[in-house]
Amino acid sequence: MKLFEFEAKEILRKYGADVPPGVVIARGEDAREKILEAGLEPPLMVKSQVLVAGRGKAGGIRRANSIDEAVRLVGELFETPIKGLKPRYILVEKAVEHEAELYTAITLDRSKRRPVVLVSRYGGMDIEEIAREKPESIIRMHVDPVLGLRGYHARKLGKAIGLSGRALTSFAAFLQAMYQVFVDYDAELVESNPLGLVGDKVIPLDARIIVDDNALYRHQELAKDIEETGEYSEWEIKARRQGLAFVELDGDIGIIGNGAGLTMATMDLVYEHGGRPANFLDIGGGASAEAVKRAVLFLFEYPKARKIFINIFGGITRCDEVARGVVEAIKEAGGLRKPIVIRLTGTNEEEGRRILREHGIEAFDDPFEAVKRIISL
Repeated sequence: MKLFEFEAKEILRKYGADVPPGVVIARGEDAREKILEAGLEPPLMVKSQVLVAGRGKAGGIRRANSIDEAVRLVGELFETPIKGLKPRYILVEKAVEHEAELYTAITLDRSKRRPVVLVSRYGGMDIEEIAREKPESIIRMHVDPVLGLRGYHARKLGKAIGLSGRALTSFAAFLQAMYQVFVDYDAELVESNPLGLVGDKVIPLDARIIVDDNALYRHQELAKDIEETGEYSEWEIKARRQGLAFVELDGDIGIIGNGAGLTMATMDLVYEHGGRPANFLDIGGGASAEAVKRAVLFLFEYPKARKIFINIFGGITRCDEVARGVVEAIKEAGGLRKPIVIRLTGTNEEEGRRILREHGIEAFDDPFEAVKRIISL
């Protein structure tokens, strides 16, 4: 789950970071009143709160030299889509004059199975270009999750990007705060770009936190707002409410698989043979007929799925349960609403095939033949 900038900064503030003062304005609120109540004085930064990268280059971050200008920019940004998303919130905060922009991030290196800290003396909007053109300028350090990020680790990283004195002390403290946030919030990413260098201290001018979705049950204060973030489409929210693991895509072939690995492999097969998946939908291991029915009915309604491909490898999942779910969905929908191709193999395979055959549905054994069939429809 991606957090908004203002949410990420509020968390960093709780961990001791020197975050610029600001105020969050929701759509419909009086921007002038809120800015004045917060006691903010120009110059100000007016920042669209959308969960996409590249807001600055897309015009989502503006500088205002007066409160009148800030109020005008708030109105403009509410009506300005950034990469297709219109903001629900605008952050107005005190502009911070700074001497340099640094880069800091902590993420997971899955190949090493441990966190990795990345820092650079170059931060800001062009960090991707810098990473390509000067990869040596990005310093990496893996962290032993048992030991954590110690003070001497953080100071070593700060020295590597040219900091010294009190600036180094401030940087090290900020980096350790980021690491503690990373651990406490089960994060996939904690990033500050740019991290402003102001005299002898560092100030996060921007912040990003991505929390592992699998850990949201431990962070109910964040999960309750998940439908308000704009991160999920209308259909993804509907699927969540039905307990379906669903991701919307841009193709026209609805995909159902059992297990995330098989579902992703199914999508790869469809792409490889020239088709385009409309979604990812994983019914999980050991799915009941009811779960299968719910998934099929969902794709019957989902407008992007012009046809449906179901790929089941029955281990814990029983093929006869899957077949019953498909048949029940068709009955409940009043008929076969969209063409369905099924690849079915594994536990109780013959019984599953018999059930489907009785209702006029052919089940494939070979996934390649099944994919070719669904693409040809």
